[in-house]
Amino acid sequence: MEAIEPAYGAGTLLLIAAAAVALLLFLIMTVKLHAFVALVLVSVLTAVAAGIPVGDIPDALAFGFADTIGAVALLVGFGIMLGRLLEFTGGAQVLADTLIGRFGEKRAPLALGVAALLFGFPIFFDAGLVVFLPIIITVARRFGGSLLLYALPAAGAFAAMHALVPPHPGPVAAAEALDADIGLTLLVGVPIAILSWYVGVMLVSRVLGHRVHVDIPEVLFGPMNGGRDEAEDDAASGGGGAPTRTRTAPSFPTVLALLLLPMVLISFNTVLNTLITAGVVAEDAVWARYLMLLGDTTVALLITVLVAIVVLGLRERPMADITSILDDALGPICSIILITGAGGMFGGVLELSGIGDALSDSLSDLGMSLIVQAFIISTLLRVAQGSATVALTTTAGLLSAAAAQSDLTSLQLTLMVIAIAAGATVLSHVNDSGFWLVSRFFGMDVKTTLKTWTVMETTLGVSAFVLALALWLVV
Repeated sequence: MEAIEPAYGAGTLLLIAAAAVALLLFLIMTVKLHAFVALVLVSVLTAVAAGIPVGDIPDALAFGFADTIGAVALLVGFGIMLGRLLEFTGGAQVLADTLIGRFGEKRAPLALGVAALLFGFPIFFDAGLVVFLPIIITVARRFGGSLLLYALPAAGAFAAMHALVPPHPGPVAAAEALDADIGLTLLVGVPIAILSWYVGVMLVSRVLGHRVHVDIPEVLFGPMNGGRDEAEDDAASGGGGAPTRTRTAPSFPTVLALLLLPMVLISFNTVLNTLITAGVVAEDAVWARYLMLLGDTTVALLITVLVAIVVLGLRERPMADITSILDDALGPICSIILITGAGGMFGGVLELSGIGDALSDSLSDLGMSLIVQAFIISTLLRVAQGSATVALTTTAGLLSAAAAQSDLTSLQLTLMVIAIAAGATVLSHVNDSGFWLVSRFFGMDVKTTLKTWTVMETTLGVSAFVLALALWLVV
């Protein structure tokens, strides 16, 4: 759906956006209205207040909701199935034990973060988070304390790689708009992502984890008893007696291979897409298109779930039992998917209302350094309409002409890409569907998510910008 002609000026639209966010927080935090109901209600009121024609409001609501649900529902569904199989068969415990054995118990959060950095190179944030969730919960159960001590380093690692490093779509799109070199963006983006993760996520998560206690959620993966609970053992034995089969946990190489499988498949898509954009591979190459299909996130996770069913499930249980296990895993995520979709609806209404365009038009000539403009404009667009992708691509488009006229070096163009991506990372809040995904997965209410996830995303983005700015001043 195309953006609708703004009915008001930039100032009025920004006031409407601010009032909508305030109303949403009031309904959820004070009135205690269910987040899904509150998001849909505020989306409708915002569309009316912003002057979207009444006849277009249903389409405007469906625009953000359908896009988000389409991206999230299949992803979360397959991811939670894979996670449940890993947890049920003891695979998550095996991986956790091996990581802790390598890094030591005191460095368990660091182990999770480093693993997430590696897996996050080709895998999108939400896909990586949903696959890693059972490992995070397994480690948190083993050592106790706030879930945030273990969840934030891993989630922040996926967020850093997704925001700053090609071949992820955000930095690739910004590099293309600014005519920056994608290869150089990759070479510079990786060390900046790692350093900003350590400063803005790893160190910050230690403080947040000790100040804010978040219990381990039981809704997705129930209490463990060596990878399966007593009810499951009883069901396996036909309602009484010992289980019909003695279960042995899968080996570490098997678990690692299962987690690497979606990473390898998704890399087909992301890497080939980058090569096609750079002109290295022909756009109409049939072999490339087939590999990219295998690398589509949904297809990659589908293949991984099928492999996991064979490798983990069928070696111990008949298919009927595996189907029952997977069916049980899907039930608890209905709320997560709907709330995340409603968050996308709210962000979509803000986008279609013209709030982002009005803001960008008023900020396009700030009279300051281009790299500072890049960060500020991207940040304000991110806060105003929620979507990091929209903030990133819009900012890059706005500044492309100025960048072309400024005779910037290849490194400076790359640093502008990183500054834009950093601004599009900060201040994730209630108009961001990712905010709701994290909130529901980690079992946090809105206030706690604002105090933790929003703070961590902000320190991550600011850290990346400071590093980019320091390099800009040197070169």
